[in-house]
Amino acid sequence: MPSRYPGALTQDWEPVVLHKGRTKVQDRDKKSVNQALRTGAAVQTVKKAVAGSNKKAAPAAAPAVNAKKLDEAAEPAPLDRVSTEVKQLIQKARLEKKMSQAVLAKQINERPQVVQEYENGKAVPNQAVLAKMERVLGVKLRGKIGK
Repeated sequence: MPSRYPGALTQDWEPVVLHKGRTKVQDRDKKSVNQALRTGAAVQTVKKAVAGSNKKAAPAAAPAVNAKKLDEAAEPAPLDRVSTEVKQLIQKARLEKKMSQAVLAKQINERPQVVQEYENGKAVPNQAVLAKMERVLGVKLRGKIGK
C-alpha cells in the first residue's frame, strides 16, 4: 500500500518559538504627557464611561420617577374571578357524581390545584378548562362567568 507522504519523514525536535508583534504603546505617565503638552505634540485624552465609580449612569432622556406618583397612579383593573354561582355549580355537580377534586382534575387533564382554585373562586376563568368541566360534569358553566 503506497504511503501518502513521499520520501522519508523525520521528526524535528527543535523548539518553535512564536513571538507576537509588539504594538506601539505610547508613554502614559504624567511626566511624558506634560512634556508632550509643552512641546505642542498631539495628546489624546479619553475618559472611560463610569470608570472607577460605583454609580450607574442614568440615561439623559429618562425622567426621574417619583414613588409617590407611582402609588397614586391608577391601578390596572383586577382580573375577573370565577363567580360564586359557577363555583357552587362545579362543587354541586362534582359531589352529585361522587367525585373528588383529584379525580375531576385527572379526567379533565388538569392539576388538582386548578380544580381547587375554581371551587374556591380564586381562578381566572379559562374557557377551555370550563369546557372540559362541562363535558365531564354535564353542567352548563360558560355563560355564567361574570360576577
